[in-house]
Amino acid sequence: MRSKALILFLIATASCGRLEDVGRAPAFGRAETSDEFRAMAGAAMPLGRGAEGSLWSRERGSLLGDRRAVQRGDILTVVIEIDDRAEISNSTGRSRAGSDSMGIPSLFGVPEAADKILPDGASLAEAVSTSSRSSYQGDGSVARKEKLTLRIAATVVEVMTNGVLRIEGSQEVRVNFELRELVVRGFVRPEDISRQNVITYDKIAGARISYGGRGQITDVQQPRLGQQIADIVLPF
Repeated sequence: MRSKALILFLIATASCGRLEDVGRAPAFGRAETSDEFRAMAGAAMPLGRGAEGSLWSRERGSLLGDRRAVQRGDILTVVIEIDDRAEISNSTGRSRAGSDSMGIPSLFGVPEAADKILPDGASLAEAVSTSSRSSYQGDGSVARKEKLTLRIAATVVEVMTNGVLRIEGSQEVRVNFELRELVVRGFVRPEDISRQNVITYDKIAGARISYGGRGQITDVQQPRLGQQIADIVLPF
């Protein structure tokens, strides 16, 4: 009884939360609460000053200076170009057959005496006879193709003790009543960042890339809450 009440309570709570968005576009997340904002809102990023009037200074503020992200609060561009394809196929076959028989045709006259009291057709001459046969065959295949091309600005949120940069970037685009969300996190080496202050996703260690959305289209594509619960609870 308590479990039923708990399920009904969870369904009602989830439904009420979604009913608040009826007729309204999904709200943007607050950027001020992210690690990106806190990193950029910290100490001001210093602007290097080269020799007065010099165009060849390597300071960040000069014409030919190195403007790659190197410290907390710096911004760089992450290029995500995923074009993966995988095909796997395998098959397995196995079979086994066996038979056993055992009889007692004579044992000091005991089988003959036993045959007289056994039902018609029964005899100890073939006391035990067994046979077994099993077979198994399995086939499996996987075909997958993924293609994703995106660009996103990420922020250096932490400089590790070994110089590796921890980056985080998020982007939200709302079209009518659908909100598309892109999130990227990971660790990069400063030397892997190009002179254009760009890094590709395959040079990000521990990369966590998420591209999804929420809104009316996503709601239609998802199974109803009751169906999801039934798929988890039902054993068949």
